[in-house]
Amino acid sequence: MILDFGWGGALLLIIVLAAASVFRILREYERGVVFLLGRFWKVKGPGIILIVPGIQQMIRVDLRVMVMDVPSQDVISRDNVSVKVNAVVYFRVTDPEKAIIQVQNYHEATSQLAQTTLRSVLGKHELDDMLAERERLNIDIQKILDLQTDAWGIKVANVEIKHVDIDETMVRAIARQAEAERERRAKVIHAEGELQASEKLLQAAQVLAQSPQAMQLRYLQTLNAIAGDKSNTIVFPLPMDLINSQFGPRREQSD
Repeated sequence: MILDFGWGGALLLIIVLAAASVFRILREYERGVVFLLGRFWKVKGPGIILIVPGIQQMIRVDLRVMVMDVPSQDVISRDNVSVKVNAVVYFRVTDPEKAIIQVQNYHEATSQLAQTTLRSVLGKHELDDMLAERERLNIDIQKILDLQTDAWGIKVANVEIKHVDIDETMVRAIARQAEAERERRAKVIHAEGELQASEKLLQAAQVLAQSPQAMQLRYLQTLNAIAGDKSNTIVFPLPMDLINSQFGPRREQSD
């Protein structure tokens, strides 16, 4: 069945199509970069925008924060360890004019720049830095990206390294290294304890040497502690200084 709108229907259809091509509606988060006969004219929006067909052209630009997933990159660290690293980049357009005029595709350009920057920055650090100082590396990458994309009217708000994938053999090596580090710390703590104990014993010996009565009292306390044990035989030494002081020969004074 063929519908015959007549001349009135055709005219109405032409008017509707012309209005649709003339009037554009931009949302609150959108801006329109308008070109007049191929030259940049102005940035418009949000709201209803009037575009003259054939003379003016408009390109929509989204001003919301965009989330871009950086594909996994093969990175060789400064200590020659091969890892796979991926990240996520948060950025937004701050200058629609630059984002359209200065670069062909700002989203693709930012993605490629993020990949090369990720490899470049991480390649300057060792594996331990990638694992332990991820927050500092995120800030370094964000600053470099933000500086380079500023000419495109792009603001890189944040960069987050998501995963650092390491080979299985390297994981075992890291585990052995961590175990060796724990053993080293245990030995150092034990040695420091022995050193402190020896210093205290030396101080105690110096104090006892200055007072023979204190030495005898300490000796008797030791005998008392030994007598409290359940052993059948107790052997204890008798200090020669004590014998000499109590029963030793006395030298007669000369007239």
